[in-house]
Amino acid sequence: METNPIKVSEKLIITQLAKELSLKVSQVEATLALIDEGNTIPFIARYRKEVTGGIDDEVLRAFDDRLKYLRALTARKEEVLRIIEAQEKLTPELRAEIEKATVLQTVEDLYRPYKQKKSTRASKAIDRGLEPLADVIWDQSFLNGNFEDLAKTYINEEKEVLTVEEAINGAKDIIAERISDAPAHRAVIRSKYLTQGTIQSIAVDEKEASVFEMYYNYSEPIAKVANHRILALNRGEGEKVLKVKLITPDEQIVENLKAKIVTQPKALTTSYLLEAIDDSYKRLIAPSIDREVRNILKERAEEEAIKVFGKNTKSLLLVAPVKDARVLAIDPSYRTGCKLSVLDETGKLLEYATIYPNAPQNKVEEAKEVLTKLIKKHKINIIPIGNGTASRETEQLVAELIKTLDEEVYYTIVSEAGASVYSASKLATEEYPDIDVSIRGAISIGRRLQDPLAELVKIDPKSIGVGQYQHDVNQKRLEEQLTNVVEDCVNSVGVDLNTATPSLLSYVSGISGTLSKNIVAYRDENGKFKSRKELLKVKRLGDKVYEQAVGFLRIPNATNPLDNTAVHPEAYSATEKLLKILGYTQKDIVKGDIKDITEKVMAFSEGQADARPEYLYQLGLEKLSTALDVGALTLKDIIEELKKPGRDPREEMPKPVFRSDVLKMEDLQVGMIMHGTVRNVVDFGAFVDIGVKQDGLVHISEICDRFIKHPMQVVSVGDTVKVQILTLDLVKNKIGLTMKNIKES
Repeated sequence: METNPIKVSEKLIITQLAKELSLKVSQVEATLALIDEGNTIPFIARYRKEVTGGIDDEVLRAFDDRLKYLRALTARKEEVLRIIEAQEKLTPELRAEIEKATVLQTVEDLYRPYKQKKSTRASKAIDRGLEPLADVIWDQSFLNGNFEDLAKTYINEEKEVLTVEEAINGAKDIIAERISDAPAHRAVIRSKYLTQGTIQSIAVDEKEASVFEMYYNYSEPIAKVANHRILALNRGEGEKVLKVKLITPDEQIVENLKAKIVTQPKALTTSYLLEAIDDSYKRLIAPSIDREVRNILKERAEEEAIKVFGKNTKSLLLVAPVKDARVLAIDPSYRTGCKLSVLDETGKLLEYATIYPNAPQNKVEEAKEVLTKLIKKHKINIIPIGNGTASRETEQLVAELIKTLDEEVYYTIVSEAGASVYSASKLATEEYPDIDVSIRGAISIGRRLQDPLAELVKIDPKSIGVGQYQHDVNQKRLEEQLTNVVEDCVNSVGVDLNTATPSLLSYVSGISGTLSKNIVAYRDENGKFKSRKELLKVKRLGDKVYEQAVGFLRIPNATNPLDNTAVHPEAYSATEKLLKILGYTQKDIVKGDIKDITEKVMAFSEGQADARPEYLYQLGLEKLSTALDVGALTLKDIIEELKKPGRDPREEMPKPVFRSDVLKMEDLQVGMIMHGTVRNVVDFGAFVDIGVKQDGLVHISEICDRFIKHPMQVVSVGDTVKVQILTLDLVKNKIGLTMKNIKES
């Protein structure tokens, strides 16, 4: 009876995932089934904890990523097996080797000898009938006689083998390719390159000044080279500033090859075999493995860069919103003027204008008059200023103005990365059809302060500006990963169904771009949603989408207060029973009078007074879980939601740094202690805005006293940190900072 290959491959995938992610096989099987049923990762992470055993969203993303890879690997294995079998060259041993492979490179190595190649020296020699002669050399069995006499028998004018030398050279070409194609040889040599090789770069022109000067005479073991250096070297090479090459232990590799291949040194053909080995390595193996290793380093570096970009993007999207603030946003510029937009507490545009305080117009007093008038008229609290061109000059103007006002007004610097992309987008045109492109940028800057997540989802994540070599990495892979990050952020925060834009709604679990527009169209036609159930009236929004999306959508002031929480409607019945058992009503949810719910759950544990509170709480949870017929993990989430209905998890994140005065580079001194905002985190450190024109760098070695592999172990984008100035370079506009051993003088 034949075994179903698909079922066998799925079992192998399940085993592999369990091993890689340290999960139980049962967890993997359950999670895989949920994914195959069309459930989204945010939905599984939040509402199917009992099924998965509580796997969190990060592990689920890794699970989904690896599942796609392993299924693609399986598909490739099946294709390779089919091709080799069609050639009638598939042995049981080769099949077993291919089936047990866990990485694509191994499969490709095994397939290499059977792959249809373009015309090569070896293939031409085979066509000329020289493979039997090659086999004689390869077998090392010619111990007596005259080998050249044997070679003469292969001379054939019709096949263009005219001399003994041509016959032997053709045979050596076949052997060289045979050695090059051997999977075992390639795996060992690739490993030696990675563990014993060195990457080296020199300048194309040493006299040319560039950002790559530190790589003009650079060398480092491949095993130790940092990922960001690989990306820098690749960019320098791409811009024809650097020449990059690998230095490898070639002599040792060739000697090892000879020791493995030559088993009969006394054979009369040994000299030809040794020549074929030398040729194979120099002409075929070395260039090929060199490319493979460079590609391995590139892919590894890109993957790390994409992860860093993703984590930075997540931190930026989850920066705390500044609620109930009336803002006067400024998109600074020189010649074309600073664009102003006034927004009310909800982000509604009230007024806009343009001022020209900077060169070449320098209309400073006129600009101050316009700003003062707008601040007083609209009762402005905060002035967000974009961090692009003319930012610090505009900051100076605002700081001077604030000193003259009776009102309590502060300013803050906001990243304007991607604002111009949004301003010219189709979406911005739909939102503000009658407003100039330049003013839209100022609106975006203001709204980024009020609600970073809602505004930044309108922009391609690649344009947000918190990456490292983001334009050099695999763009498809980057887009996939960043889309996942944005989706996770949007669903972890939740979305107000009655105010969300189509851009924001399109990232909600299960909702497509078309559906998001249908939801807004329904809202525009019928007014605000009064209940979650009303979603089912939206065109093309069926039961499956409703199930996936509804828990992440909020309706403030809904008839049922649970509609403004992350409690899923499928758990409403159990939640209402819980409220009754613990002596609450739905009105208590609205009033926020459920803060003592923890104590009531503990009391449900039947009063084991001497036990620890967390044990009593867990025991109470389990008893309630049984009584309500709902999983303990789900019940715990429900209780957390009831404690803080409509809670925004971003409220716990660091708030922006608000300022009322400005510093210049010239005001700084080594040793000065300051507070700043982390703007970007990269492999080698963190860039911190300390209120001057140039962000300072806290090198990874200056972040904390203990050893860390990556700055993200300590800091994230948006964090407020205390730093001390280590070094100042006013010529190159560089500031070196430390976060270690800071003591106020």
